[in-house]
Amino acid sequence: MSPEQAQAAMAVQIVSVEPDEAGMRLDRFLSARFPALALTHIQRIVRKGEVRVSGHRAKPSDRLEAGWGIRVPPLRLEAKPAVAGPPSELEEDAAFLRSLVLFEDEDMMVLNKPFGLAVQGGPGLRRHVDGLLESLRDRQGQKPRLVHRLDKDTAGCLVIAKTRFAAAALAKSFRSRSTRKIYWAVVAGVPRVKQGRVSTYLAREEGDETETRMAVAHHGDEGASHALTYYAVVDQAGRKLTWLSLKPVTGRTHQLRAHAAHIGHPIVGDPKYFDIENWELPGGIQNRLHLLARRIVVPHPRTGRPVDVTAPLPPHMQQSFNLLGFDVSRFDPIADAPES
Repeated sequence: MSPEQAQAAMAVQIVSVEPDEAGMRLDRFLSARFPALALTHIQRIVRKGEVRVSGHRAKPSDRLEAGWGIRVPPLRLEAKPAVAGPPSELEEDAAFLRSLVLFEDEDMMVLNKPFGLAVQGGPGLRRHVDGLLESLRDRQGQKPRLVHRLDKDTAGCLVIAKTRFAAAALAKSFRSRSTRKIYWAVVAGVPRVKQGRVSTYLAREEGDETETRMAVAHHGDEGASHALTYYAVVDQAGRKLTWLSLKPVTGRTHQLRAHAAHIGHPIVGDPKYFDIENWELPGGIQNRLHLLARRIVVPHPRTGRPVDVTAPLPPHMQQSFNLLGFDVSRFDPIADAPES
C-alpha cells in the first residue's frame, strides 16, 4: 500500500458504487475495495453502524445499487485481529460449497448437490445454491453463476460457471444438447421393455401456482413442449423395485419424474408423481426421492475438451442400494445409448 493510500484509509471516505458493482452485498463490496481488511472486521464495523449507506445504517447482507455513496470510517489496514473470531456466515457458506466440489478449475466447477437443497429461491426457501454462491464472489465482485437446474430433492452433478464467458459457453452447450447427462433412479416395479425411449409432450398442470406439476400433453396444447428420455434397466430386486439409468435428451421441468410415472414405474419417494395405490415401501428404505444426477459430460467452456464428472449416491440411496444388493460398479447400458 502506498503512503497516499494509507493516509486516505485513516480518514473518512465516501466510496461510490459503480454500475458493475450493483447487486453486491455490502460486506463483499467493502472486502473487494479494501482487500487488506479481514471480512470479519468489515462485518463488525458495519453492524456497529460505523459504515453508512446513503446516510443510513446498513446490514452486511444489504444489496447495493449503482450510484450509492458508502461512508467508510477511518481504517487501520495494517491491523489484524490478535484472536480470530468465529467464522462468519459467508465463510461458513463458502466452506460448505467447497465441501461439495467434484471438479473445479478457473472457469467452472461441478458440485455434488445434496438431497433437499434447492438450487434457486422460492416461496418458503431461505437457503439455496444460488444464494450460497454469494460467498464465492471474487475480488472483482463476480459471483459464480448457475447454468442449469436440478430439482430440490434430486442429488448429484450441478454445473456452475465462474466467469461470464464460461456461463455463456456452458449455457450454449446445454441449449445445443452437446452436454450428456445420465441419471440413476430406483422405481416401482419392473419395466417390461428393458431398454427403450419415452417421447411425449409435457405441459404444466393448472392449479396452485406455488406447486409445479407436469402432465403428459398433446402436440399443440398450450405450453406443451416435446420431451425425450432414454432409459435402461440396470438391475432389479425381484418384481418390486428396479434400478433405472436414464438419459434425458431434452431438459424439461420434472421430465424424468413425469416420464417414469408415465410408463407406470414412478420413482420411489416422489411426492408428486408416485401414484400407485396401496403400494408399500419395502422395510429399511427411506421415503425420499431416489433420483441422482449421476454423471455429466460437458464441453469445457474454453478448451472444448469434455469434462466428465460422476457423483456418488446420496446417503438415502446408498442405504437402499445396500439393502437391495445393487452394485454401483455394475455395467450401465445407457452410457452409450444414441441420442437421435
